[in-house]
Amino acid sequence: MKRRNMLKTAAAAALLLGSTATMALAQEVTLKLHQFLPPPATVPAHILKPWAERVTAATGGKLEIQHFDAMALGGTPPELMDQAIDGVADIIMTVVGYTPGRFPSTEVFELPFMMTDPIATSKAFQELVETDLQQGEFSEVKVLGAWVHGPGLIHSRNGVHNLEEMKGLKVRGPTRIISDMLSELGAEPIGMPLPAIPEALSKGVVDATVIPWEVTPSIRLSELVTHHTEFSGDESLYTATIIMVMNKEKYESLPEDIRAAIDAESGQKLSEFAAQVMYDYDKPGRDIAEKAGNEIVQLPPEEVARFKEAAQPVIARWVADMDAKGIDGAALIEKAKGLIKKHGG
Repeated sequence: MKRRNMLKTAAAAALLLGSTATMALAQEVTLKLHQFLPPPATVPAHILKPWAERVTAATGGKLEIQHFDAMALGGTPPELMDQAIDGVADIIMTVVGYTPGRFPSTEVFELPFMMTDPIATSKAFQELVETDLQQGEFSEVKVLGAWVHGPGLIHSRNGVHNLEEMKGLKVRGPTRIISDMLSELGAEPIGMPLPAIPEALSKGVVDATVIPWEVTPSIRLSELVTHHTEFSGDESLYTATIIMVMNKEKYESLPEDIRAAIDAESGQKLSEFAAQVMYDYDKPGRDIAEKAGNEIVQLPPEEVARFKEAAQPVIARWVADMDAKGIDGAALIEKAKGLIKKHGG
């Protein structure tokens, strides 16, 4: 009887060991995805997590992607790109301009009034990555997706109804190019990543900020300011370039089937998906401001033209800066415009 119990115990142990081994085989790779936005924000909740779920499903559960939101792995948003290069994180999502001047060619899409449509501009950005930047400026990482957000606008305490009201306004700027544009418009730009905006507004460090509608709910912006200035017409005041990259060595070391699953959900597919989601979520953000009774200013075409004219020196300076770096800035602008048009912008 005792021998029979011993045999049953041994069999159960073997079964458990086999089950554990099967589970281990089923989940061969774990990747850490790090980014700066809070979990409820549009990008992590509706882009990064659905993307990861699709990739994981395609591998039959052999891949797990762990999400570390709001800089949970430490560091600051400007350090994210180096975290991917150094392997602190396997995958990161960041705004390219958080590392000023380091990836200069991407700035072409951030130039004032360059963007006509966020989906077309995102696909243009992704194509430029695939044909040029992956082997050039982004050679230290594997680019999974590149995109831009919807039309950028001005959110302020006292309202911006014309160009004159920009004078002396302390405005948060997300990137080098956008801060330069704000300066030409008469404002006093203060550069900072998005998570710093609420405190900066609350303490009076800035009077206003520029961001798209979609991200405003995640920082409760409509409670911090009461005026929002939109720009009419096909061209947008600005956009910012966003990128998701992976540690190059980690990507190349992946089993072929897992790498194929990541590739199938990345590139142009991810670029278009991410841009469309961000653009779609502009409306809910705007609706919150409307419900709060905030003023939404829509600048008429003639006033938009004044802003556009005032911002022209930014483009001339950028071209000269690119030329000094050995990049034909004027040609890159024409190439970007051609790619945006090619993709429907």
